[in-house]
Amino acid sequence: MGLQEMFGSMVFNDDVMRQRLPKETYRALHRTIAEGKSLNMEVASVVANTMKDWAIEKGATHYTHWFQPMTGITAEKHDSFLSPVEGGRAIMEFGGKELVKGESDASSFPSGGLRATFEARGYTAWDPTSYAFIKDHTLYIPTAFCSWGGHALDKKTPLLRSMEALNRQAKRILKLFGHMDVKRVIATVGPEQEYFLIDRELYRQRKDLMYTGRTLFGARPPKGQELDDHYYGSIKTRVAAFMRDVDEELWKLGVSAKTEHNEAAPCQHELAPIFATANIACDHNQLTMEVLKRTAHRHGFACLLHEKPFEGINGSGKHDNWSMSTDTGVNLLEPGETPAENAQFLLFLVAVIKAVDLHQDLLRYSAASAGNDHRLGANEAPPAIMSMFLGDELTEILMSLEQHKAYVPGEKMQMNIGVKTLPPIPKDTTDRNRTSPFAFTGNKFEFRSVGANMSIAAASTIINTIVADVLQEFADELEAAADLRSAVEQIVVDTITNHKRIIFNGNNYAAAWREEAKKRGLLELPTTPDAVPHILDEKNIALFERQKVYSREEVYSRYEMALENYCKKIAIEGHTLMEMTDKQIIPAIITYSRNIAAAANEKRAFLKDIDLSCEEKRLRRLTELLGGISAMSEEMDGLLNTVPQDVEILEKALYFRDRVFGLMQKMRTLIDEAETMVEKSVWPFPDYGDLLITK
Repeated sequence: MGLQEMFGSMVFNDDVMRQRLPKETYRALHRTIAEGKSLNMEVASVVANTMKDWAIEKGATHYTHWFQPMTGITAEKHDSFLSPVEGGRAIMEFGGKELVKGESDASSFPSGGLRATFEARGYTAWDPTSYAFIKDHTLYIPTAFCSWGGHALDKKTPLLRSMEALNRQAKRILKLFGHMDVKRVIATVGPEQEYFLIDRELYRQRKDLMYTGRTLFGARPPKGQELDDHYYGSIKTRVAAFMRDVDEELWKLGVSAKTEHNEAAPCQHELAPIFATANIACDHNQLTMEVLKRTAHRHGFACLLHEKPFEGINGSGKHDNWSMSTDTGVNLLEPGETPAENAQFLLFLVAVIKAVDLHQDLLRYSAASAGNDHRLGANEAPPAIMSMFLGDELTEILMSLEQHKAYVPGEKMQMNIGVKTLPPIPKDTTDRNRTSPFAFTGNKFEFRSVGANMSIAAASTIINTIVADVLQEFADELEAAADLRSAVEQIVVDTITNHKRIIFNGNNYAAAWREEAKKRGLLELPTTPDAVPHILDEKNIALFERQKVYSREEVYSRYEMALENYCKKIAIEGHTLMEMTDKQIIPAIITYSRNIAAAANEKRAFLKDIDLSCEEKRLRRLTELLGGISAMSEEMDGLLNTVPQDVEILEKALYFRDRVFGLMQKMRTLIDEAETMVEKSVWPFPDYGDLLITK
C-alpha cells in the first residue's frame, strides 16, 4: 500500500462518507460537521448502518464510544456488533441509537463532586466533527462524556463548547468587515509532542519510572546535553525503525504526523503533526501518545511522557500551536494583502493580547500539574510567569500606534491597512523566542507551557474561551459604532495602552525578568497549588458562564479534581521513594559499607601500620548518609500516614507540596550523593548513564 492509500485508510472520513452514504444523508451529515447543525435520528441510523458495514469490511468485530475523562487519558468500553436472534443465530447490528448515545458507568471516574459515588449513570455522545476510526479490530467513535444530570465529566465537552463560543463571536467581527460568506470560524491546533525513549529492560529495573514516570533520584552522569550533540542529530537506526512504525500507525488513523527529530536531551525526541481543528487535534494527540507507548514496547523501548523524567536535563513539553481559520480558508492571525485585511488582523491580534493579559492565571492553570511543576521555570521551558512574544517589529508597530507616531518600516515588503494612523505591517514580523510561554510565530501563537503528558484540551479550551470573550466585547462596541474604521482604530490603540505589560520579547529565563514582571503586575504562579485556586476567581467563573463553557458547578469540580490529582501523584511518589529506599537503597549502602570495612580489616591484618584514612573517611561519610536517609524515610512514613483528611483540598495540596515533596527533595540530595560513592555492582538501579547513553 502506498503512502497516499495508507493515509486515513482506517478512518470513516469524508471521502468514505461521500462514496458510501446516500447523497441526502451525506449532505445532512456534512452540514453537521461543517456548520454545527444538529443531526436527526433518521440520518444517524443511515450513517450508523453504513459505518458498521465499512468497519466489518475492515475486520472490525466491536465498537466503542471513545472518550476523554478527567483522568488525562482516554477510556473505552467495547461492545460486539453481534446480536442474538432466534434459532441460536446472530446478526451484525449497529443502529443510530448506538452511534449517537452510549451509557457508561461513571462512578469510578473523577467528578470533583459533580455526582456521588452511588450516582453511577454516565452518557457518551457522538462527536460527528471528529471522524470514527478502526484500531485493533474495533470501531472507535469519538464522543463527549457527561453525567446523568448533564454536567461535563470529560475534557472534550468544554473544548467543543469553547470552540462554539469562539465561532460565535469571531463571526460577528467578520460580518462587520463584510465577510458574509463565512459560516464558521474554527480554532486550529498543531500540538508538538516531545518524549523520551529508553531501553525497556532498564526501565523495568526502576520502580520510580514504572510507578511515577520519572526518576525520583539519580546522580548526574559525566555527560548530559552539554555538547548539544543530540539536538537534530543523526537518528539512530533502532530509533528510526521505531519512528517509521509510529508514522505508519498514525497515518492509517488519519493523524498527519509530519516532522520528527532528536530533541535537546539524550534519548529525547519530538513528533509534530500538521494543524487540525482543535477537537480533532486533541483526539489525534491522545492517539499519538498511545501509539508512541505501544510501538515503543514492540521495539524494546519504554516511552516516557512525563514532563521531567530526569533531573538536570531538558524535560518534555507539548507546544499548543493555536490559531483561528474560517471555513473559507482564511487564517485570521495572518496579515492580508489589502487594507481591510490588515485592520482585521490587528483587531484579532490585540484581542489575543488582551485575553492573555486579563487571564494569565487561567493560562497557567491550564498547564498546571505535579509533573509540569518540575519543568516550568527551568532553563528549558517557559517560566511560570505568563507573557507574550510578538517580535521587535510587530511590537514597534503597536507602540507607534499607541503613541500616534508614524512607524518607519524596514526593508521588508509592507502592507497598508488603510487608516492613516495605522502603519503598514511587515509580513514576516518575528524571529522565534524559545523562552516565551506564548509566542507569536507568524500566523499562530505557540503556547509552550503545556506538559508532554497532558491533554491539549484544557489549554485549547482556555485560549478559545478568553479570546471569544474579548471578541464579544469588541463586537458589542463595533456594532454600536457610527464609523467602523475609527472604532477599530480606537479599540486597537486602547488595547495596546492598557495591556502592553504582557508583551515581553527578551529572555524569559533571566532573573531580571522576574523582577520586571513583578513591577508590571504580572502573576508568578510556580506550582500547581499556586495556580489552580485562581479558576475560582469570580471573574473567571463569570467568564465561563458568559461563554457557556463551564457552569459554576463544573468550575468547582475542575478545581477539586486538579488538586486531588496533584495530591495523589505526590503521595504515589512519596510511597515509591520510601519503598525503594527501605528495600534497596539502604541495604546497598550497608552492603558497600560492610565491604569497605572488611577490606580495611584485611589490610590491617597484614600491614599493622598501614594508613586507612581513605577507607575511614569514605566509611564515615557513608554512615552519615545512611543515617540521614534512614531518618528521612521514617519521617516520610510518618508524613504519608498523617495526611490531613478533614480539610479543604487546597490545604491538603499545600501539605503535599511543602512537607511531602519538600522532604523528597532532601532525600534525593543524600541518595544522589550515596550513588556516587557506592560501587556500581552493588548499587541496585541503572544510573543516568545507563538510561540515557546506552540505546
